[in-house]
Amino acid sequence: MDQYELVRTAHRVYGKNISELAKMTSHSRNTIKKAIRGEPWGYKERQHQPFPVLGQYLAIINGWLENDREAPKKQRHTARRIYNRLVEEHGYDGGESTIRRYVNMARIGLGLGISKAFIPCDPQAGYEGEVDWGTATAVIGGSRVRLKFFCMRSKYSGKHFVRFYPCERQQAFFDAHIHAFEFFGGVFPVLIYDNLTTAVQKVMRGKGRIEQDGFIKFRAYYSIDARFCNPASGNEKGGVEGLVGFARRNYMVPVPEAESLAELNEKVFKQCLIYGNHKMNGRELRVSELYEEEKKHLLPLPNAVFSNVQTHDGRADKYATVIVDKNRYSVPYRYTGCKMKVLLRVDQVEIFCAGKKLATHERSYGNNKWSLDPDHYLELIQQRPMAFNSARPIRRWREIWPESLNLLLKSFTTAQGETKGIKDFISVLMLYREHSADELEAAVDLALENNIRTSDGVRHILIYANDTGVDIVPLENRPSLPPPDVTVYGQLGGVI
Repeated sequence: MDQYELVRTAHRVYGKNISELAKMTSHSRNTIKKAIRGEPWGYKERQHQPFPVLGQYLAIINGWLENDREAPKKQRHTARRIYNRLVEEHGYDGGESTIRRYVNMARIGLGLGISKAFIPCDPQAGYEGEVDWGTATAVIGGSRVRLKFFCMRSKYSGKHFVRFYPCERQQAFFDAHIHAFEFFGGVFPVLIYDNLTTAVQKVMRGKGRIEQDGFIKFRAYYSIDARFCNPASGNEKGGVEGLVGFARRNYMVPVPEAESLAELNEKVFKQCLIYGNHKMNGRELRVSELYEEEKKHLLPLPNAVFSNVQTHDGRADKYATVIVDKNRYSVPYRYTGCKMKVLLRVDQVEIFCAGKKLATHERSYGNNKWSLDPDHYLELIQQRPMAFNSARPIRRWREIWPESLNLLLKSFTTAQGETKGIKDFISVLMLYREHSADELEAAVDLALENNIRTSDGVRHILIYANDTGVDIVPLENRPSLPPPDVTVYGQLGGVI
C-alpha cells in the first residue's frame, strides 16, 4: 500500500512517467498502469468460475436439476445426493465441496431453492384489514374450556380487535365481524383471509375461489372486497398471524377466568381499547394516533346491522324439547307435539309457537346437549310427584338452588307426607314466576324460622312482606283462647 501511494503521488504530483516509476519500484509497467488508473489492490472476484473437474458431468447435473422442477419439493436432489449418484453411477472422483459450489450456482440460475424475498410496503389508511382465528383455553364458570378467538387487524394502524367464541361456525364468523366493525368505527373496504370453509366453498386454480352463499350476502351487505391467501401462505397476512400469538401471550396468560363468555369478552375488549401506546417500526406516530387518523377513511357502518339469524322449523317431542342443530331445548310441556319456529342466534335460541314466544335458551354447541328450563315441567311433575327426585330438570336445578329449599322440602314432606309434601313444595317453586329469586328465598328463610310448613304460608309471607302491620306468629306460639260456652246452643231451639 505504501508503494501504491508512492506511484500515484509521483505520477499525479511530480509528473513521473510509467518507465521512471517502473525503474523506481521494480514493478512491471502493467502494474504501474493499474495503480495509476486507480484499480484497488488485492483479490478480485472472477467473472466466470470454471469447474474443470466437473466438465464432463455438468450436463448430467443440469439435467437432474431441471427434472426437479416437476418433482415434489421434498423429493428433489440435494448436493449430497448428486455427489453420491455421480460417484456410484458415473465414477466421479472429485470432491463433494466442488459439487456443492456448483449446485448452489446452478439452482440460482434455474430459479430453484431461492429464499423468499419480501417487498417493503406502506399500507393505505383505512383500506385493508386482516382476519384470522386462534385457539386458547379459558376457565368459564369454574370449568376449563377450549375456545376460539377471532382477530381482526388494521394493516395501516396496527390497531386490533379480539373476541372469543365457542366455535368457528359461520354465524360466529359474521357476529365477530359485526362487533369488529363497531369497534373500529367503520368497515375496511378490503379484508384478507385464509381459505376458511365459512367463507370459501372451493379453492380453484390461482386466485379463483367459489365462495359460500352466506358469505357472499354478508360481504355484499358491508361492501367488502374479500382477498384470499394462497394455500399454506400465512405470510401474506403476517400482521394478523403475529396478532394471534400476541393475543395469546398477552391476553390469555395466565389462563383467563370469568363467570361467562360475555364477561371474558368484555375484559378482552377493554384491553384492545387501551392497546396502541407504542410505535411500529418505520412509523412516526403511535398506533393509537394512526388509528384515530384511519377512522376518517373507513367505509361508514350501515344504518341497520346485518341480520345474523337462522330460522328453523321443528316440533316439540315427547320430552317437550325441540331438536335444533343436534341439541335439545325445552318448551312448556303442554305444547308437546306442536309445530315450532326457532330463531337461532350465535348465543341464543328463541322458540315460538303460532307467533307466541315460548322459550329463550342460551345456545349450546356440540351434540346431544339438553337445555332444560325446570319451569316448563313443574305442573307435569306435580301430577307425578314420585318422578320428582329423578326428573332431569329438577336434578340439575338442585345443584345450584340454595340449601334453604332443600330444608323446606324436608320440612314439607315430614309434616304432610312425601307425596303431598312434594306437590306442595312444587307450588312454592312456581312462585318464582311471580317473584324475584331474592324475594322468594327470603320468604323461604322466614318460613323455616317460623316453622311454616305449607306453600300457602310462604305465599302469605310474600304477599304481606312489605306490610309492617302484619306479624308472623308460629302456630305453637299463638295466643290461647277461652273455652267456648256450650250453653248457648240450647237457646237455638227457641229461636227456631
